[in-house]
Amino acid sequence: MNRRTTVLSATVALTAALALSGCSSDSSSGGASGADGKPELTVSGAFMPQPVMDMAGGFLTIKNAGGTADKLTSVTSPISDDVQIHETKNQKMQQVTSFDIPANGELDLERGGNHIMFMGLKTKPKQGDKVSIELHFEKADPIKVDLPVEAATHNPKQH
Repeated sequence: MNRRTTVLSATVALTAALALSGCSSDSSSGGASGADGKPELTVSGAFMPQPVMDMAGGFLTIKNAGGTADKLTSVTSPISDDVQIHETKNQKMQQVTSFDIPANGELDLERGGNHIMFMGLKTKPKQGDKVSIELHFEKADPIKVDLPVEAATHNPKQH
């Protein structure tokens, strides 16, 4: 693929991610192009259901258009000092230290599956608010994302 085609493809992919997320701050690139060996990460579909207790879940998709795999190693947010990443196996969730993001693949954090867990919320965001988070990776630069707060029952897979 020549450079112009690569740039055009990246632009189209980013535009599509922005359109899907509905907010430019919901999708950004972490790291540079694959030429320097870094993954090419974008985030889409981010949301948080309105919390009903002092904890909340966060959901999003991280796409890696690069030829180098990466790992999501942590998430930070001003609304909680204890933000964890959880995997769900056999209908039980447990904290993990990282999630793999395959080269030319994606990591889906979704309801009923792997997800972000905000423990001990400092404030309870309401539907219509946005919650700022920062995703941290093994190789790529951190990515800041705003999670729109949706209805407690919101599940984009059911639409």
